[in-house]
Amino acid sequence: AFLLAFGYSLKLSPLIEKISDHKDFKKLLRTRNNILVLYSKSAAAAESSLRLLSSVAQEVKGRGTISWIDCGDTESRKLCKKMKVDPDSKEKGVELLHYKDGAFHTEYNRAVTLKSMVAFLKDPEGAPLWEEDPEAKDIVHVDSEKELRRLLKKEDKPLLMMFYAPWCGVCKRMMPSYQQAATELKGKYVLAGMNVYPAEFERIREEYNVRGYPTICYFEKGKFLFHFENFGATAADIAEWLKNPQAPQPQAPEIPWADEENVVYHLTDEDFDKFIKDHSSVLVMFHAPWCGHCKKMKPEYEKAAEFLHATSDSPGVLAAVDATVNKALAERYHISGFPTVKYFKDGEEKYTLPHLRTKKKIIDWLQNPEAPPPPEPSWEEKQTSVIHLAGEDFRESLKKKKHTLVMFYAPWCPHCKNAIPHFTTAAEVFKEDRKIAYAAVDCAKDQNHDLCKQEGVDGYPTFNYYNYGKFVEKYTGERGESGFTTFMRTLRERDHERVGKKKDEL
Repeated sequence: AFLLAFGYSLKLSPLIEKISDHKDFKKLLRTRNNILVLYSKSAAAAESSLRLLSSVAQEVKGRGTISWIDCGDTESRKLCKKMKVDPDSKEKGVELLHYKDGAFHTEYNRAVTLKSMVAFLKDPEGAPLWEEDPEAKDIVHVDSEKELRRLLKKEDKPLLMMFYAPWCGVCKRMMPSYQQAATELKGKYVLAGMNVYPAEFERIREEYNVRGYPTICYFEKGKFLFHFENFGATAADIAEWLKNPQAPQPQAPEIPWADEENVVYHLTDEDFDKFIKDHSSVLVMFHAPWCGHCKKMKPEYEKAAEFLHATSDSPGVLAAVDATVNKALAERYHISGFPTVKYFKDGEEKYTLPHLRTKKKIIDWLQNPEAPPPPEPSWEEKQTSVIHLAGEDFRESLKKKKHTLVMFYAPWCPHCKNAIPHFTTAAEVFKEDRKIAYAAVDCAKDQNHDLCKQEGVDGYPTFNYYNYGKFVEKYTGERGESGFTTFMRTLRERDHERVGKKKDEL
């Protein structure tokens, strides 16, 4: 058994495991997958670090392990030599190394504070906290609801507050400008930041209408006035806006494609059947106004339509249907993703053509219409141990399992395509465990749009971990089979440890 460290004139947390023997250390690496090890040149050199690490160990209990190796005592010296660690060469006589999944991972070189160390052990692959960036020294970093209330109550200067999530790409891109503005405007304005992604801040998200990240709120004398929405802003833009803060101007509505000047025939629920009947060869693109791939394809489709329009013996005509408006047609032709291109011959639907995306491909194909190659079966259609969920049964299905890792994806997304085989294999590994599920939600499907938004999905793939249907955290580990299985194995080991402790207590 590992020796518990109550060492050097200091009563330590029994959660810190003092190791001196190589066999014990190997056993620790074999049985735990997230370990921060403090190597010290002596017990005296370790004292202040151990005091801090006692608090860290309490915070990460069940998720990470803290260990101490005192290279100053005779037995441990051999272990330190074997591990090629020499804390004597360090300024403070201590070195912190992290081990993950049985092997050395990295030297801990982030801020030596409770908050930073806890954040690191909860997500060793994650980015450092915003306040660890020396460039962010003039941002007021808010950690709790109590701190937020206190700041709003006491601050007389105009205040800009960025409510953010640590994983949010838009937030990360904006942070350097926001930091620079905080430094340049110091003394006149206050720029603050608060990570409101954890579940405990639900009330704040509700109060300030945080529906996405970042949400930036402007306050005067503690009173919220406006949202700031220019996420591409430079420091100068922020300073300029603060001179005359105003509510965001409503954006000019996008002109529907059907109202633009083009030679594509735009069809509706009312005139579709007649048009298809009157034209013997028609290609129809079902699209949605918000769909990026449709916008990308639109100019190519228009060029092809112009070419066909100008051709005397044209092999066909091009039409389009806004599937979000003409819902009866979308339903009739089972449109679940955009764009969907279908070919109609003599009034009948003949083919669905996912590969026609450019002017050349469209024209070449129409000149010689033939069946497309059979589509690969979708992930959902394949027999796997992954459970595929939709909006209506999402929460109920999750409530039946203690641990569920859910992959929110879009079938066209390259990163998703890479992750799918690994995620599927991981699900296979745990298929006999009734408490575990690996599930997937196709966010490209209409019926899942609201669900994906509600679950904080702002990029693909997004992995969320749920406990009996309750969201716990975002999975940000490796997207290979070992990452997905190790994550679940750790949760099950923790379950077994708890059961074991309960039995011991009885």
